[in-house]
Amino acid sequence: MQFALNEDQIAIRDMALAFAAEKIAPHALRWDEEKQFPVDVMREAATLGMGGIYIRDDVGGSAMTRFDAALIFEALATGCPTTSAFISIHNMASWMIDAFGSDTQRHQWLPKLCTMELIASYCLTEPGAGSDAAALRTRAVRDGDHYVLNGQKQFISGAGGTDILVAMVRTGGDGPGGISTLVIDGKTPGVSFGANERKMGWNAQPTRAVMFENARVPVANRLSEEGTGFKIAMAGLDGGRLNITACSLGGAQAALDKARTYMKERKAFGKRLDEFQALQFRLADMAIELEAARTFLWRAAAALDRKDPDATMLCAMAKRFGTDVGFEVANHALQLHGGYGYLSEYGIEKIVRDLRVHQILEGTNEIMRLIVARKLIEGAR
Repeated sequence: MQFALNEDQIAIRDMALAFAAEKIAPHALRWDEEKQFPVDVMREAATLGMGGIYIRDDVGGSAMTRFDAALIFEALATGCPTTSAFISIHNMASWMIDAFGSDTQRHQWLPKLCTMELIASYCLTEPGAGSDAAALRTRAVRDGDHYVLNGQKQFISGAGGTDILVAMVRTGGDGPGGISTLVIDGKTPGVSFGANERKMGWNAQPTRAVMFENARVPVANRLSEEGTGFKIAMAGLDGGRLNITACSLGGAQAALDKARTYMKERKAFGKRLDEFQALQFRLADMAIELEAARTFLWRAAAALDRKDPDATMLCAMAKRFGTDVGFEVANHALQLHGGYGYLSEYGIEKIVRDLRVHQILEGTNEIMRLIVARKLIEGAR
């Protein structure tokens, strides 16, 4: 187990921190207000290897570890959790092609995905299938060398602004065994997108429904065999849960740093805020919770890199704990700002809004508890 970063990991983290400070943080409030999807800035990040962090290097990936990715996404999120989270989703969808695609498929899509010339969305959730993902109904019917798709995906990050859709569809009967994974060109006839959702946070990335109406997708675009799509989706989510946890911690760390700065400057009753012991204790608890969550995240990331048998459970544990901690720390930071924390110009309320959804996506935190409980009960038998 690793409790200190080596020189390479420090360099990776510092590179991402510098990029966040220079290229992301100065624009984050504007992107949020204008609902701007900063594709150009994300492509700049890709030139530093962040478009294919744990993609193999024969197709242009950086071939780094999940541990490295956790460092990167936390650092990027100090500038903007929304932007960091979308880059993480792009990496997750691209990794699914790298891990489960044929050599032909990998070389067809991944070189441009790693540079983010092409940008990918992950399409699992449907209007009637959220936590119960195995109940998805989008149907892909075989017709010669193509599948004909009909159905709808919901809450798809980047939809309408991305090029590639990695989608889970039903090619067989009910349940997880009837699901397959297709890589779909976003410009395919019969693919359309709903309006950009009006959301509490995450405004710097579009969220839309994706509709399939007799869309024809080549059978050659299927990852692995028919019926393996649910396993592929869940494997992607193990890493996705680590990534979104890292984004929560980065946003929360930025909020804590803002609170510390504010408390040095603001006075009440003749004293600086950071001279009040009660507020010092609040700061201390925030820092302790963040450090505990970060340590948990690192342990889970190391377990996933090693392919430990308990990796899925540890990823679920880290996600539940880390996203709850991230939101609570940001919320406390807002409280420490008093009324100013509620104003958009201080940047705290945006972080709170952005981090709230992390407790829902990549599997709700209630589902994380279910995953852990099932593993514990199985182990007791």
